[in-house]
Amino acid sequence: MTKEFSRRAFLSLSAASLGTSVLADAPTRSLRPVLRPGGVKALPVSAPAADALIRESGLSGKLSFAVARMGDGAVLEGHQATNGLPPASVTKVLTALYALTYLGANHRFQTSLVAVGNISNGVLRGDLVLRGGGDPTLDTNGLADLARTLKAAGVREVTGQFLVWGGALPSTKRIDKKQPDHAGYNPAVSGIALNYNRVHFEWKRGANGYSVAMDGRSDKYRPEVDVARMKIVKRSVPVYTYKSQGGRDHWTVASGALGKGGARWLPMREPEVYAGEVFRTLARAHGITLKTPKKTNNAPRGAVLARKQSPALKTIVKAMLKYSTNITAEMVGLAASQARGAQPGSVKASAAAMNAWAAQALGMRNAALVDHSGLGEASRLRADEMAVMLAQAGQHQVLRPILKTIALRGSNGKVNKAHPLKVNAKTGTLHFVSALAGYVTTPDGRELAFAIFGADVNARDRLIGPDRERPQGARTYNGRAKKLQQKLIERWGTVYGA
Repeated sequence: MTKEFSRRAFLSLSAASLGTSVLADAPTRSLRPVLRPGGVKALPVSAPAADALIRESGLSGKLSFAVARMGDGAVLEGHQATNGLPPASVTKVLTALYALTYLGANHRFQTSLVAVGNISNGVLRGDLVLRGGGDPTLDTNGLADLARTLKAAGVREVTGQFLVWGGALPSTKRIDKKQPDHAGYNPAVSGIALNYNRVHFEWKRGANGYSVAMDGRSDKYRPEVDVARMKIVKRSVPVYTYKSQGGRDHWTVASGALGKGGARWLPMREPEVYAGEVFRTLARAHGITLKTPKKTNNAPRGAVLARKQSPALKTIVKAMLKYSTNITAEMVGLAASQARGAQPGSVKASAAAMNAWAAQALGMRNAALVDHSGLGEASRLRADEMAVMLAQAGQHQVLRPILKTIALRGSNGKVNKAHPLKVNAKTGTLHFVSALAGYVTTPDGRELAFAIFGADVNARDRLIGPDRERPQGARTYNGRAKKLQQKLIERWGTVYGA
């Protein structure tokens, strides 16, 4: 970001008026483009009607869109724009604004080691607590830094317990209960999250069968863990089964699905013990022996022996929007609700606090989100409210620099780097749900804000069991939705860009 985000300036923006009428029938063809200096390619003169593009797409379910003029937020064109539809990961755009507003662009989360007791001659006579501070970027390398700092502080022995506290944020075993158990994008949420609360599962086939490893690896370390266990079972389906037993994650995997070897990240349901086991291994490498880690519900009070800070929040949310990391969205959203003065006991309660903020500060009075990531299919946003919000100067100043550049394609289906339209936006994808919202810049430099939401809710309602991972027809739906999104953007660039 080239300019620091001002919380006061943001909150002082008046809510956008949605009284502007949505044009039911915008022009079918644009005015003839004027030849631009410097050889810049003009968009085609012809611009098919939006209704025709929708019919030709073959997209099932419902579609809603709105495109708004920058500055005053006047809605230039819309289709079913007042209908609320699932926004999927477009939700993260609101979460980014919410977190930046209440935490600030330079906010840093902190993970620390706390001594609950006295230290004498290198011996901590008491407990050592790994205290999570809500950092969604904490990885194994970060824990290694903490272990190194602990050694540098002169600690070589701990007589008490080794405890891990994740109570800085409300905890849940899954972001969304309807997702497959083994979906790495749907882990537990807690005040401590190591490696995005995912454990690495690797398998290799040898002369005597398969060998498996469960670890919290990074590019430098591969500490094995016991809190997540894997058993290979002779079967073809289901590929994975999961159960929680004795405070551990117990997995089975079908031998018929393994092949010669491979690896994948699985979600972690016991984040405190997971982080504790990894740190214990790293501490042992520095000659510090710790007892088996245990989760504690009591916030530790004592001397801080080591600290690990996250990158600045503006860096975190930019990566969140680029890679669409669900746990990052939930953690920064929960932290923002707390900073706002709410005391949410769950992700859903925190999302309700964000809805109230969106209504008050952004004029999005119909926002109905159930989480901060968009993973929950019950969330609803309106295209007109989203487009108008994006068009306001304050939001544009914050969001435009951190939204991902979306590559448009040529008639051959390949990425066209020379395409005259430039798009910065956030995508959102669930099975039978496809969304896109952000900004399009025309060749003459004019910017438009837009939101496109598409969903076949009936098709989603039919998803059960194993069908939820790779349901028939979902890939076709997504492909059609993306083609339609580009055609609509190209239409707007032609009609409203001159």
